[in-house]
Amino acid sequence: MTTSPVSPVPLTYEAFVTRAVADPAVVGIVLKGSHAHDGMAGPHSDHDVYAILADSDPAPAWSGGLRSPALDLVVVTLAEFRALGMPGFERYALARARVVLDRLDGEISRIVAAKAQLDADEATTASASWLDAYANAHYRSLKNARDGLPLAARLDAVDSIGFLLELLFAMDRRPRPYNKYLEWELARYPLPDWDTPALTAALTRIATTCDPTDQRALFAQVEPRARKAGHAAVLDAWGEDLHLMRPPATAP
Repeated sequence: MTTSPVSPVPLTYEAFVTRAVADPAVVGIVLKGSHAHDGMAGPHSDHDVYAILADSDPAPAWSGGLRSPALDLVVVTLAEFRALGMPGFERYALARARVVLDRLDGEISRIVAAKAQLDADEATTASASWLDAYANAHYRSLKNARDGLPLAARLDAVDSIGFLLELLFAMDRRPRPYNKYLEWELARYPLPDWDTPALTAALTRIATTCDPTDQRALFAQVEPRARKAGHAAVLDAWGEDLHLMRPPATAP
């Protein structure tokens, strides 16, 4: 993937699209970021765009990208675009991206759609890993709170939220949204079997206070869902430590 040098001449998004559509060397245009999320673009939002070239003979005129206050353009080949975020941080951005141009009979759209869903094996492996990470941070936060280490407890509680979100979205075979788009995502694509307002309220309380009661109450909702999804072994590996992680007198 090419880098995006600062452009000496500002180019608007509209002007770029006009130029790219007129050039057959460009086989696809994909818009990501705030402008691809309805209602999220603000006065300081630029347009984040991929220009996609055929693998065979990238045109010299499109060999680089550019970055300006209005436009952040990255030029990639089709093969490079296919590999973006698989895995990687870019996956969510492309999962909710908007296909502006597709000269390949729907191939660009199919690539974008594939990034929006984890396959079954990937989801199972990722869920197990994120569940263990969540349990670890949750346990450490509670242990640190018990031992009179409030800063450590708070930091671990915040870490646990990130791992939990990775887990919940992986169990639904979806990439975790960036924090900026979490509420946007949940409002439009709720997590199955979760009450969105209650979940976001719980996450807010934990991030704000790291209260052990709130953390245990949320874990008590996660544990049966994780077991039902086939991850009992991950939880059972924690042995007696589960007693600290659960609300008092709570069984699986």
